Amino acid sequence: MRRTSGLVLLALAVFFATLAPLLRWYAFPRLAKVPPNQYQDMVLEAKNATLLDYGTMKARKVPRVTIVQTLKGNVEASERIERTAGRDVVVWDTLSYVQGPDGRMVSRIPERYIFDAHTQEPVHATGETVDGDPVRREGIEFKWPFLTEKRSYAYFDAQTRTSAPIHYKGTRTFRGLEVYYFEQTVPWTRVNFPKVMPVDGITPESVASTGTTRWYTTVRRFWVEPVTGAPVYGEEIHKEELRGGTLLGGRDKVTAFAGHVKMREDYIEHTVDLVKSNRTLVLLLTAYLPWSFLALGVLLLALALWLEARGRRPAGPELPVSA
Repeated sequence: MRRTSGLVLLALAVFFATLAPLLRWYAFPRLAKVPPNQYQDMVLEAKNATLLDYGTMKARKVPRVTIVQTLKGNVEASERIERTAGRDVVVWDTLSYVQGPDGRMVSRIPERYIFDAHTQEPVHATGETVDGDPVRREGIEFKWPFLTEKRSYAYFDAQTRTSAPIHYKGTRTFRGLEVYYFEQTVPWTRVNFPKVMPVDGITPESVASTGTTRWYTTVRRFWVEPVTGAPVYGEEIHKEELRGGTLLGGRDKVTAFAGHVKMREDYIEHTVDLVKSNRTLVLLLTAYLPWSFLALGVLLLALALWLEARGRRPAGPELPVSA
């Protein structure tokens, strides 16, 4: 009976010891994925910002500039790309909508971002665009990979249509979460005018014909929860200028926008709560269950060996039988 019990325990020990790495290295890459139908929005604000008045072509101080970012998963497009890509693909249709203190549109930049559902690496396919212009992304955008590392990553900048390193700058605590802080500085770069301009009748082509150009620089900062790879907070010190040309009336340059853009408080709270719950799910696959199963396997093995040792212990000397 002991021998049978020992064999059962040994089989269970092998099962749980094998299941531990399978959860981490086989199940985790297949189960931890960005859902293709995800939808979310985010509101950011730049208080006491500088904004160009296109009526007078002069920069003025305004109490607030609001940036609304929406992200919508395009399931139909992702399924179509998956048929040839041979992996799980997510297609995000995003819109960055900037409005002034009077509620009027300042700019609107749509994007289509196509990436691997697990690794977040870009997947190059037809439709990968920024403001209607085809692009070929390198590196990440919006989200870091699951199990983010303490290193620099290539990060795609939608304004310049290029990628550059975003650097790991240390580990911090944010709203009770341990996060990795990343920072990227984009130097002054000439960029395209948005396809949709804030003044009726003005087009990018008509502005370009005056010889005026648009320039941009930013310091981009993210606080990233490393288990999920989700930013829990982000901000930018953002500046735009119009330079040269007859549109400026002889001036060398004028500020089009300057402000410290930060996430609005209610969206910070919602994001932190969401990331905390998702973090637990990822840790179940990468740490809690694998280590628990491994420990259980070792315990069952020890118990099986103990039963085997007891079963092989020699019996004591027989006592004499009295007449």
